[in-house]
Amino acid sequence: MPIPDMMRAMVLEKPGQPLRAMDVPVPRPGPGQVLIRVHACGVCRTDLHIMDGELAHPKLPLIPGHEIAGEVVQLGEGTTAFAVGDRVGVPWLGWTDGDCHYCRKGQENVCDNARFTGYTLDGGYAQFTVADQRYCFPLPAAYSYPDAAPLLCAGLIGYRSYRMAGEDVERLGIYGFGAAAHIIAQVAVHQGKKLYAFTRPGDESSKEFARRLGAAWAGDSDKAPPEPLDAALIFAPVGELVPAALRATAKCGTVVCGGIHMSDIPRFAYSLLWGERVVRSVANLTRQDGEELLAIAPQVPVKTEVQLFPLEQANEALDRLRRGQIEGAAVLIMPVG
Repeated sequence: MPIPDMMRAMVLEKPGQPLRAMDVPVPRPGPGQVLIRVHACGVCRTDLHIMDGELAHPKLPLIPGHEIAGEVVQLGEGTTAFAVGDRVGVPWLGWTDGDCHYCRKGQENVCDNARFTGYTLDGGYAQFTVADQRYCFPLPAAYSYPDAAPLLCAGLIGYRSYRMAGEDVERLGIYGFGAAAHIIAQVAVHQGKKLYAFTRPGDESSKEFARRLGAAWAGDSDKAPPEPLDAALIFAPVGELVPAALRATAKCGTVVCGGIHMSDIPRFAYSLLWGERVVRSVANLTRQDGEELLAIAPQVPVKTEVQLFPLEQANEALDRLRRGQIEGAAVLIMPVG
């Protein structure tokens, strides 16, 4: 199929405003880049944080979207990692300098000069996008484009959070049972963890969803689990959950905050932290995270629960995500042509 000059995209012109459907030029790949025909793009809570101005200084105008699944259709100069026709995924971390203090230490996820897909780089709420070949991943053959899309952020951040909790965890709690939780819950159960799911009080459908995925217990986030946790992952952007998770965690346990944005953490007594408990954040992802998750997912196998929306219904998908009306993950499907 020939590459057109123009494409349909959903564009953020100013934080606080809905996305606008527009015809914009198809980008062209530079050195080391690939041009991707986007087939599907996941809708992430981080997109809401960008639209609401909670993540400052986005590229404007901006095409959001950082859970991109598509097909390589053109190579930039010097691009050797992929060939035309390859199925690829593009995550949140879109570029690093490779030379700063953190990159040299293998901590590229906190690169001083990092650029991010759908935030400081145009993303996947469009028919085409360009991406750095270093930050594209081959998609497992077992996954369709829509089913693969949530793995590129919800899955990757969930997986990094899970790794940060430690290898010897037996009793794992997850606060906020959305896109990331529903993916990593399957990995945790597959690996023999005892899973406890915490949802918004009264959210019975999310509790039932968690039980279907293998949770041993599902309850309100303000309630204590039946037994202390070895670790807790927090995916909801709610600072009040940090002391709640600490109360639920045994001595030497770890509380991992998996979101890029969270409301302020309230004051809490030192006694909640005492006993060598740890609170830590997860920032972005590394290429190793992507390679490991995309190898593990087909083995479990992880089944992503997706609700599909046409590209031009992106605002509706975002509104439903904001209201907690998405079970699993929302995914945009691109128009053909």
